[in-house]
Amino acid sequence: MQAITIREPGGPEVLDWTEVPDPEPAPGEVLVEVAAAGVNRADLMQREGQYPPPPGAPPYPGLECAGRVAALGAGVTGWRVGDEVCALLTGGGYAEQVAVPTGQLLPVPAGLSLTQAAALPEVACTVWANVGIAARLRPAETLLVHGGASGIGTHAIQVGKRLGATVLCTAGSAAKLARCRELGADAAFDYREEDFVARVAEETGGHGADVILDNMGARYLARNLAALAVNGRLAIIGMQGGTKAELDLGALMGKRGSITATSLRARPAAEKAEIVAAVREQVWPWVAAGAVRPVVDRVLPMRSAAEAHRVVAAGEHVGKVVLSL
Repeated sequence: MQAITIREPGGPEVLDWTEVPDPEPAPGEVLVEVAAAGVNRADLMQREGQYPPPPGAPPYPGLECAGRVAALGAGVTGWRVGDEVCALLTGGGYAEQVAVPTGQLLPVPAGLSLTQAAALPEVACTVWANVGIAARLRPAETLLVHGGASGIGTHAIQVGKRLGATVLCTAGSAAKLARCRELGADAAFDYREEDFVARVAEETGGHGADVILDNMGARYLARNLAALAVNGRLAIIGMQGGTKAELDLGALMGKRGSITATSLRARPAAEKAEIVAAVREQVWPWVAAGAVRPVVDRVLPMRSAAEAHRVVAAGEHVGKVVLSL
């Protein structure tokens, strides 16, 4: 088969469309013929040599895909050749085929194309694992989403509204702020021009955010703590703003707050299967009903993976960039 390989750590130019060995489904796996794959910042980090795939994972980038089941491994039940599926992957989505454990498969929601479905698994599992499970967002609470115009952010805004929360978000341009409001955000702040701590206090009458979904890490840690409500929960899912910062434990204790920091890719297969099952039960009905929709900024040919990486690195998109075969 053909796949996007990483010639050496570096810029987008190191991505090559190359012939590689065909994957074989192991027991408990299916072989998916890939129609489209979502692009995530983790893919850019892998290309740069900063985020190597876990042991046993395909070496090719790509943490989510959609396509059709091409073959079944031993012992697989509940799926048939020809089924349209999307999948959470440990890698290998930028390819014509990929082997996937059945616990990481999802049916394509009614009304979605394969291209749209490819934009969902990684964001849906990340958001639900953090906002729905770890942070336990409840109705009438306030959710602050950093990077509201990103793939994660556009999904988190919609999920937060479905859970009955007031949703606030940050983004970096007037156009992106407007798009976040269209998706349901109750208020959106320009992080380049506004103090999000002050704006959160203003929007909540001084209460603060009950849950904060943060993709920045170190750079935002102190300000996130200041914006957090009493009994608030900070869920860190990214390190775009660095990995090390000083934490005021007194302030955290004073708010009786909690901080979780998680990644999805390196989790054991059993944990991923639990998250995927929860997403199928809780989120997929919203998607099928049109209440939560994938936001696809643009679709590029798989061979143009380098251009897709340039777009994502420049932050030129709203929602997801998808690669199509």
